Amino acid sequence: QVQLVESGGGLVQAGGSLRLSCAASIRTFSSYFMGWLRQAPGKEREFVAAVSWSGTSTYYADSVKGRFTISRDNAKNTVYLQMNSLKPEDTAVYRCAARISASRPESLQYPYWGQGTQVTVSS
Repeated sequence: QVQLVESGGGLVQAGGSLRLSCAASIRTFSSYFMGWLRQAPGKEREFVAAVSWSGTSTYYADSVKGRFTISRDNAKNTVYLQMNSLKPEDTAVYRCAARISASRPESLQYPYWGQGTQVTVSS
């Protein structure tokens, strides 16, 4: 059974930073392609970032490129999302997700999801 637990969300002023973590209960964590996705109130869920099994390949939405960094520590079964220069439009519930396939990195199709952590950026 796969369990994903996010942490690190909160309230921050525009221009600030937050680091999200996602702890995974997966026996073969290094075999899973990991992603961060978000959903703001009244909006559709959207892709934020993803990282390959080894961590060597990363993918970002254009809206966060240059501000957010995704990384993973396979020894700790954890994936991170470092968010810098936050903007009010980054306000959303952020969820991590896991899947085996690395095809279509920006896809929203994942079989395993965490509960999410709220990120609120004030102007």
